[in-house]
Amino acid sequence: MTIIHAIILGIVEGITEFLPISSTGHMILAGNLLHIPQTEFLKTFEIFIQLGAILAVVVLFWKRLTTSIESWKRIIIGFIPTGIIGLALYKVVKTYLLGNSTVVLWSLLLGGIAILVFELWYKRQEGERIENIESISYKKSALVGLAQAVAIVPGVSRSAATIVGGLLLGIKRETIVEFSFLLAIPTMLAASGLDLLKSASSIQANQIYLLAIGFVVSFVVALGSIKFLLNFVKKHTFIPFAIYRIAVAILFWILIVR
Repeated sequence: MTIIHAIILGIVEGITEFLPISSTGHMILAGNLLHIPQTEFLKTFEIFIQLGAILAVVVLFWKRLTTSIESWKRIIIGFIPTGIIGLALYKVVKTYLLGNSTVVLWSLLLGGIAILVFELWYKRQEGERIENIESISYKKSALVGLAQAVAIVPGVSRSAATIVGGLLLGIKRETIVEFSFLLAIPTMLAASGLDLLKSASSIQANQIYLLAIGFVVSFVVALGSIKFLLNFVKKHTFIPFAIYRIAVAILFWILIVR
């Protein structure tokens, strides 16, 4: 991996981490396009630079994170199901799923179709919606975390899983998007921390600067991506992202077949 590769992957991570299109899936596909060897370091790199995007959440939501105990209670409860499932399946995911383009493409395609069908159904639904994070019940917080756990499969998208799950539970779109951002903090911290504990001994000294570059780039780009999505969901559904997922999957299938 080169510095250019680290910058490109950092940009991809920063843009896609919080959009419902799967950051891990896009980094795997980008790595294939750039012909980066599927090494253990690349897998660690793809997990680690997510911390840059998470730092962007901390910066933008600093006031809420330092003043709202009720938000933290729901974040922690939402993290528990994901943490348990992620820890149990960590080895399987990293060994068999990370780096697997076929898994990514099927996940993008099927996920895109699912989001498209969901949005067409959801717009016909009526009723009151939960307006703020503090009003989300502990049970619903845990169920959102359970939905998030589905995203251990590359290409599913943590953001898509949590947001769709939250909408099904009656949470307002803007509220579940914000909760999805905040829920990413312990989730990505745990995922990156676990991977570093298991992989630190294999990371060479001359690879640390690549991790640093990817981290910084993903942080800067994610700041813009978060602001974009917060404004986007005020007036739009996720149908454009669903169509994008389907198009990317079909395009890459064509490229792979050729």
